[in-house]
Amino acid sequence: MAKEQTAVFGGGCFWCIEAVFQRLTGVTHVESGYMGGRADQATYRQVCNGDTGHVEVVRVTFDPDLINYRELLEVFFAVHDPTTMNRQGNDAGEQYRSVIFYNDEEQQRMAENTIAELTAAKAFPEPIVTAVEPAEEFHAAENYHQNYYNENSRQPYCMFVISPKLAKLEKKFAEKLRA
Repeated sequence: MAKEQTAVFGGGCFWCIEAVFQRLTGVTHVESGYMGGRADQATYRQVCNGDTGHVEVVRVTFDPDLINYRELLEVFFAVHDPTTMNRQGNDAGEQYRSVIFYNDEEQQRMAENTIAELTAAKAFPEPIVTAVEPAEEFHAAENYHQNYYNENSRQPYCMFVISPKLAKLEKKFAEKLRA
């Protein structure tokens, strides 16, 4: 088995992205948190108030023998709108921006190439605004944000926002999902 790797994605509310990546074969852990801000610490209240500049992100730990970084990128672009600046659906603000935080030059190259390929293929009706930035310090979100969908799937936000993303995931990436 290859050494596990990590990837960091911001694509709207971290509850949504967390639920998606948790269902993929080869993903061993997903943690919600904050990255990319100007404050030394980040709490949900600070981030939502726009006080820190942080983005809601998920840190995905994965086994590259079972799922590779390129496949994670494909899922990321399929389950959020990479063409809207600082917004995903009704969630608006800098903390919801579309961003890939890379851990090394290979991840940077793959992220930039994926964006270029999607742009050339006109995969989206509007230009992709997803930023590609070096990973910074990761601040884990509060415990009540972790594993949110799995523990709160009957909550209205989960039913009306996250469940449709999971249905899209099942339809498009069924072969990559856990049994």
